[in-house]
Amino acid sequence: MYCGEIMKPLAARLRPKTIDDVLGQTKILDTKAPFRRSLEQRTISSTIFWGPPGCGKTTLARSMAIYSDRIFSQLSAVQDGMPAFKKRIQEAQNAQLMGGMLLFIDEIHRWNRSQQDALLPHVESGLIVLVGATTENPSFSINPALRSRCWIIELEALSESDIVVALQRGCSLLNISASEEVLKMISAYSSGDARRGLSILERIAPSVQDGELTLDILERALLQKDLLHDAKSDAHYNVVSAFIKSMRGSDPDAALYWMARMIEGGEDPLFIARRMVIFASEDIGNADLRALPLAVSAMQTIQLIGMPEARITLGQACSYLACAPKSNASYRAINQALAFVKQDGTRKTPKHISDPPVGYRYPHDHPFGFVDQDYWPVDAPRRQFYKPTQFGDEKVIGQRLQWWKNKSTKR
Repeated sequence: MYCGEIMKPLAARLRPKTIDDVLGQTKILDTKAPFRRSLEQRTISSTIFWGPPGCGKTTLARSMAIYSDRIFSQLSAVQDGMPAFKKRIQEAQNAQLMGGMLLFIDEIHRWNRSQQDALLPHVESGLIVLVGATTENPSFSINPALRSRCWIIELEALSESDIVVALQRGCSLLNISASEEVLKMISAYSSGDARRGLSILERIAPSVQDGELTLDILERALLQKDLLHDAKSDAHYNVVSAFIKSMRGSDPDAALYWMARMIEGGEDPLFIARRMVIFASEDIGNADLRALPLAVSAMQTIQLIGMPEARITLGQACSYLACAPKSNASYRAINQALAFVKQDGTRKTPKHISDPPVGYRYPHDHPFGFVDQDYWPVDAPRRQFYKPTQFGDEKVIGQRLQWWKNKSTKR
């Protein structure tokens, strides 16, 4: 083995050479799965792999290049910009005579909109087969035009048994042994990331005596479990999703747990606060009229005091929102109104509520501040978008709307 190979990290030396050596991802690597069949039939297309770190995105991209007899070229969106990309495009034009190029862009979500747009003409022309890797949800991080031209494949974090297999391969290469109990403990510290697990093994290996990695050696390494929450990537949206769904499900303890995961993982407290402001409107709405002001106040307070004290405010807001009555009636109402406008088109504004108005009746000049008057656009079929629930403050709102409706011939 030459020196350059020895100096490579253990994870790089153990990178699978064939598709059958890839761990996990049985949903796409099963012999009947469409992705596996496209590989074997050499009909690959531009693809975005979305999944947590260490699940095999780079390995799968390399396999696609091998199966399609294309030159594999790699860029890092963190380190490489347009100059490096343009150089690859020139190389791709030369590579057409040799079967073409598969361009792999790691962390593709780090490129901005204009950089992602620069990929489109070359993907459309077939000059390159693009394979992007991202740890963030493509719906949020990849331009719609680029998404529409790529096969979006979601990958899963590796299971404990998958990582144990990877660790066994690592032990063999390092000429050490370890019990299944030790390997399972390392797997627990790996959070589904085979690369992280192998890095742990590689760091501990020099401490091994008599060729066996024992539980005692592992415990003395004073490992701290990685909570797998990187505010910029690593399972970010999974934890955020669990946080929101726990509040929506009115489980304050679960919501506080996921919030604690984000805080300990280094999440920006203002990001958490903004999510709660959105939640207050989307999932509580008018069922509790104090929810949105409280969420906004929490966000402003966090801006003023900062961490670590801001954790107290975050906890207060989280527990209140989780325990509040829930309604998405206003959220559904605006979505339905937008859909109706897109479908129905532009209607005329009635003269009595135009500017200047002709024949407008001022509600405050009438009893109860209400007058029977039509506010709907001219000749448009009437719709009811907002349908209050019977929970919390919305019950009173519903009763008020019904009272107005009973006095009106226009609604």
